[in-house]
Amino acid sequence: MSKTSSAASPSGPRRGDEAARPGARPHNIFEAAAVYVAARAEDDQELVDEAEGWVSPEALSFGVSELACRAVIALARERGEPPQTVARRLLGLPVA
Repeated sequence: MSKTSSAASPSGPRRGDEAARPGARPHNIFEAAAVYVAARAEDDQELVDEAEGWVSPEALSFGVSELACRAVIALARERGEPPQTVARRLLGLPVA
């Protein structure tokens, strides 16, 4: 399925479908970010492309950034480490 297609997928409608389907709820930036990041982690390019079409690139970037911050904070609390240490380890960087 291409990014320009407006066909619905099993995981939900694509951007533009909401206008054609009365009562349909559009995806929000955090939903798009969660699907996008999980799809990238699972190497699911079709779902990555779909999530990219749900919101603007700027909104997706903001959502991914917010998800990254929340994930690092959660891991830092779980591990009892500072967020900077967790972030650097996740990226394979030396701990400062």
